[in-house]
Amino acid sequence: MAAPAAVEISHLHFRYGDRDVLRDINMRIPQGSIVAIMGQSGCGKTTLLRLIGGQLRPSQGELRVDGEDMCAIDEAALYRLRRRMGMLFQFGALFTDMTVFDNVAFQMREHTALAESLIRDLTLLKLQAVGLRGACDRMPGELSGGMARRAALARAIALDPRLMMYDEPFTGLDPISMGVIARLIRDLNQALGTTSIIVTHDVQESMRLVDYVFFVSAGVIVAQGTPDEIRASGLPYVHQFVWGEMDGPVPFHYPAPPIGALIGAAPATLPGAAAHA
Repeated sequence: MAAPAAVEISHLHFRYGDRDVLRDINMRIPQGSIVAIMGQSGCGKTTLLRLIGGQLRPSQGELRVDGEDMCAIDEAALYRLRRRMGMLFQFGALFTDMTVFDNVAFQMREHTALAESLIRDLTLLKLQAVGLRGACDRMPGELSGGMARRAALARAIALDPRLMMYDEPFTGLDPISMGVIARLIRDLNQALGTTSIIVTHDVQESMRLVDYVFFVSAGVIVAQGTPDEIRASGLPYVHQFVWGEMDGPVPFHYPAPPIGALIGAAPATLPGAAAHA
């Protein structure tokens, strides 16, 4: 029997004004899975994550998260749903004037009536899970990039979310920190029984981590499948993206007249000549 869906999207459209950002998106993410959403910058990946998180509402179509209709949900129900979500932002987004401990404890203090002694114990357990219990008294500015990302991950799992969302979790990390974050995502997903959605450009690290991949291009899902199916894809765009090829459907050269028409041409005919006249 197939696992129940954590996220179900059917014929979703989203537009800013008259500009289509996402078109006819269909997606099913089973509970307990780790799914990647990949594609070029500006293709609509982060917009899709914001729709799932309830920051935006679809222009058309259906979107259900943990059984809730995100097109019809009211504000109170949305806030209740968000307490079952965790979010790791691209650069951590820690509160810079709070210690690592207070960053992780923040949600428990805001959204629960737990005693401070219990919050203390739970916070230390979350920091232990990401290897930072010894850094609990440090300020965010005293952390390396990888440590800050791990502290942000501890904060994101503070309320044991059913759904975790990661926006470019590997950006700017060295290979060791990248491997640590990838392992933590997998281990925490299994330990907490969480569903994870990762928006990422990092193909190789993500392919070793996720169960399924959705490729987005110009607001449309152009390919989907297991990591092995995506690696073997014959679609030119997907092949170029996965293997990092310089030229293909996404061209290396910005559109321009043939260079042969410009070499040796009179200065007045060259691009930008009028601006320097």
